[in-house]
Amino acid sequence: ARPEYSDAANELGKSLAENKIRLIYGGANCGIMGILADAVLNSGGQVTGVMPEFLVAKEVAHKNLTESIQVRTMHERKTIMAGLADAFVAMPGGWGTMEEFFEALTWAQLGLHPKPCALLNVCGYFDHLIQFFKNSVEEQFLSKENLSNLIIAENINRLLHKLNNYEPNPTEKWLANKLQ
Repeated sequence: ARPEYSDAANELGKSLAENKIRLIYGGANCGIMGILADAVLNSGGQVTGVMPEFLVAKEVAHKNLTESIQVRTMHERKTIMAGLADAFVAMPGGWGTMEEFFEALTWAQLGLHPKPCALLNVCGYFDHLIQFFKNSVEEQFLSKENLSNLIIAENINRLLHKLNNYEPNPTEKWLANKLQ
């Protein structure tokens, strides 16, 4: 809907390549992530794509990646991507973006990984979601500590700075009242 989204994907891709940061993503040749992958590759960077067989069969797999990993299921895809990644960054996107990002956030909350999770808030795309998170804290469905572990950045330089300097706040007690 906005050229700023693809511009941000191009800028992030160039920055990842310049900083020698490998992109780990779902392996598609289309959408914002396809633009991001192309920008990394065109800037001399490394890209690993992880795609289930059924999507490869639909011919949406990027053909020019540094590394392509084919898996059977979406669950395998997410497990492999999470294992390879050092951080999780969501750009503007739809259901798949949200589902994968929320899983990474949940795993962080449960202590399954200490990796940073970030939203690249291009053109205020995530403003309503961020307000939802704040409301979740106010309504005591989410702790302040968990929300403080979420990185929110409006531009690439700020995003990379926050990712490079990330230190998670301890969130040992994420459930106020344990069920009996």
